[in-house]
Amino acid sequence: QVQLVESGGGLVQAGGSLRLSCAASGRTFSSYAVGWFRQPPGKEREFVAVVNWSERLTYYADSVKGRFTISRDNAKNTVYLQMNSLKPEDTAVYYCTADPQYNNILLGRGVDYWGQGTQVTVSS
Repeated sequence: QVQLVESGGGLVQAGGSLRLSCAASGRTFSSYAVGWFRQPPGKEREFVAVVNWSERLTYYADSVKGRFTISRDNAKNTVYLQMNSLKPEDTAVYYCTADPQYNNILLGRGVDYWGQGTQVTVSS
């Protein structure tokens, strides 16, 4: 079992930055792929970014590429999402995810573990 708890959300002006953190429990976390999804108000949930267990593989949605960076610290059982140059359209609830399979997160299919989400609001 893996439990995920996000933090770091909040209100920021357009052009600003935020860093989301996701603290994980469970001894198998370091072997899992981890990622972030988001759900904008009134819209469906969408993929944001994923990183494999060793940080050798990462992938980003086109909408955040070049602005967001996903990273992890397996010693601390924590994954991060550094968000720069934020735009109003980045406003959403952001969810941390974990799964043994990198492709499950990349494709958004059958992801095993989800956090409860943290709100990010970007004002114009």
